[in-house]
Amino acid sequence: MGPQLIGQLRVGLAQINPTVGDLESNSQLILEYAGKAASAGVHLLVLPEMILTGYPVEDLANRATFRAASKTALHELTKKLEDFGDLVLIVGYLDESLNRRPQNAVAVIYRGEVVATYIKHHLPNYGVFDEFRNFVPGDKSLVVRVHGVDVGIAICEDIWREQGPVADGVERKVGLVVVPNGSPFERNKDDLRAALVRRRAREIGAPLLYVNMTGGQDDLVFDGDSIAVSAAGEMIARAPQFDDGLMVVDVDAKVGSSTPDVVVSEERLGGYLKINHGLAPRLEAEGEIWQALVVGVRDYVKKNGFPSVILGLSGGIDSAVTAAIAADALGSSKVFGVAMPSQYSSDHSLSDAADSAKRIGLNFRVIEIQPMVNSFLNSLNLTGLAEENVQARVRGTTLMGLSNQEGHLVLATGNKSELAVGYSTLYGDAVGGFAPIKDLFKSEVWAIARWRNKVAALRGEREPIPLNSITKEPSAELRPDQKDSDSLPSYEVLDQLLTIYIENDGGLQGLLAAGFEPDLATRVIQMVDRSEYKRRQYPPGTKISRRAFGKDRRLPITSGWREQA
Repeated sequence: MGPQLIGQLRVGLAQINPTVGDLESNSQLILEYAGKAASAGVHLLVLPEMILTGYPVEDLANRATFRAASKTALHELTKKLEDFGDLVLIVGYLDESLNRRPQNAVAVIYRGEVVATYIKHHLPNYGVFDEFRNFVPGDKSLVVRVHGVDVGIAICEDIWREQGPVADGVERKVGLVVVPNGSPFERNKDDLRAALVRRRAREIGAPLLYVNMTGGQDDLVFDGDSIAVSAAGEMIARAPQFDDGLMVVDVDAKVGSSTPDVVVSEERLGGYLKINHGLAPRLEAEGEIWQALVVGVRDYVKKNGFPSVILGLSGGIDSAVTAAIAADALGSSKVFGVAMPSQYSSDHSLSDAADSAKRIGLNFRVIEIQPMVNSFLNSLNLTGLAEENVQARVRGTTLMGLSNQEGHLVLATGNKSELAVGYSTLYGDAVGGFAPIKDLFKSEVWAIARWRNKVAALRGEREPIPLNSITKEPSAELRPDQKDSDSLPSYEVLDQLLTIYIENDGGLQGLLAAGFEPDLATRVIQMVDRSEYKRRQYPPGTKISRRAFGKDRRLPITSGWREQA
């Protein structure tokens, strides 16, 4: 056997932000990046999974009208791409099988024609993914020859499995593998992706280029973090996290080593000056979370057409952090804070709320709720918890009234610890259209608050979150001298319990094995299990953990199951 011929190929990875269902805008986005790629001398442009339709489309996939619109949009886009000469594009879209079932597909487009299609083989059915519900899988690999290099294609989940496209890539001796993705952000997931991509490149014996989308879609955020590795598994390029852009990678790849399904061009390239692409720096842990939350708020608000947001500012850590996230996402002029003191509100609650608003520069007003609370109590004979909840519900009604009158989206400010144990009031602090920090435990809220203030100080800016909001003991202030610790374990202890029980599915035995007292463990489990009905009615919010409430964790509201030691 003679020496292996090596060819050169310039590949563009378009790390961009589509909007689900907006076929026209997504088509324009693709055309924009085709123009950037052509200007950069790119030969092959790879775009994210289902970029034409946005992702995930969920049950829109089951609508024949939407599938037809996707195929029509692809046809119209293809004709417009004829203007970009010899640029080859891999474009994700929604297709359908011969028996008219939805398919997650990519089209290979060249000189104004779709020259090949590939259907995703492995359909994830865990966590937030429900693709068995929406798609039928493909069963054929695809190899396309571009300038002599045999390019294998896989879509997202396809490279997480040993069989299918991975095994086919080895058998067919491809010279390059490209992988369009719609991979949502989770803490520490970028390290898992990088390790997987490196391993697959070594197994296949070819460079592997992984492109991921950016932006927010409902409760999901896509973080980009596109990667290119060599055949030896060495990282040769990495795109910034959460930023839109085109990453251009010059690849050395084997030529003519397999039998391709489609030949686009045989002419080998080489000799041009390679780009020094480099590796974008990684964000630190708190920075990743903060940026994910900012993107989640930004895109939920903008893609749903809201001009601004409104939230209750209590002077506590949760509302202060939520306000700072919203200001980073939208600009402080589009954030409206409302302090709503009652007879039990402390002086520092109002002063800390005002301080938070001043630090951020948001719009701020004070509405005294006690007259409204008194009107309720004068009409209804309520005492104890029912009386306390009237205050929370008056606040919720006030915010929703202002939302209706002025057009703001209401942000709920509850965190995962409170939501887990039901420490919230339905139709009170639980009202809203979006809940930015609902997937952060209380201890994480404190951590990102300190991080955001640290970043501001390093930049020479004013710290956006008042120190007193971070350091003071949490309280709902619905009765005299009330503290969260009256009803709950300390958040430091509670969050450890919740991590085992919720994120790790540890059960009572897992809590006892970790050394927690049986009475405490049982009490927390009961609080979590009895609050499922509240979580079902809570607004959506950005997912940052492996087990976010909602699609990640699906439990019945009505259940006779009780954990046993």
